[in-house]
Amino acid sequence: MTQMIPDQKLDIIHRDTHLVVVNKPGGLLSVPGRGPDKQDCVVNRLKGLIPSCMAQPAVHRLDMATSGLMVLALNKEAHANLSGQFARRQIDKKYIALLEGVPQGEGGEIQLAFRLDPDNRPHQVYDPVQGKTGITRWQLISAQGMISRIQFTPITGRTHQLRLHAAHGLGLHCPIVGDPLYGSGKEGDRLMLHATRLAFYHPASKEKICFSSEPPF
Repeated sequence: MTQMIPDQKLDIIHRDTHLVVVNKPGGLLSVPGRGPDKQDCVVNRLKGLIPSCMAQPAVHRLDMATSGLMVLALNKEAHANLSGQFARRQIDKKYIALLEGVPQGEGGEIQLAFRLDPDNRPHQVYDPVQGKTGITRWQLISAQGMISRIQFTPITGRTHQLRLHAAHGLGLHCPIVGDPLYGSGKEGDRLMLHATRLAFYHPASKEKICFSSEPPF
């Protein structure tokens, strides 16, 4: 495994005996994929740095192209507690994105049902019949020319939710800058989407703790 992962570095912004919060760079997988070329990820780097870490520490994921805050559990009790908070929508998550274009209005809520397109993985498609509803609140921060800076607050956690809600005509109709799946970006472009805030109840102390990370764009 060490040979497969030449760079074991992780930007750890908080660590205690129960959990770790990292600032994931864009381009790094959250969890391992299939094949030896997809083993370099947050989870395997964490296990390399903390050998006592549980086998499956991830309680949520960020898209490979998305950067920002991610929490991982170091033991089963913390994992169960944090997973429950995600399931009950008690986790406060906010993202900053740059969009191609300027959406109408100053903010609002998007509700769109979508599902995986099995003939074009991992692309998601709008499907009000068979899709699962994703809910996102958004707020316009600023606009300069045809580029806007948006704050997203996802209420649900569907795959590619923010990317699809930004790009779809029934959403903001403004794809995220650098998105090759739903916008005009090309493979290898920097996706301008960053998980900037993460707040939750500590699984041991029960106190609410909050972390922030400024977007690199």
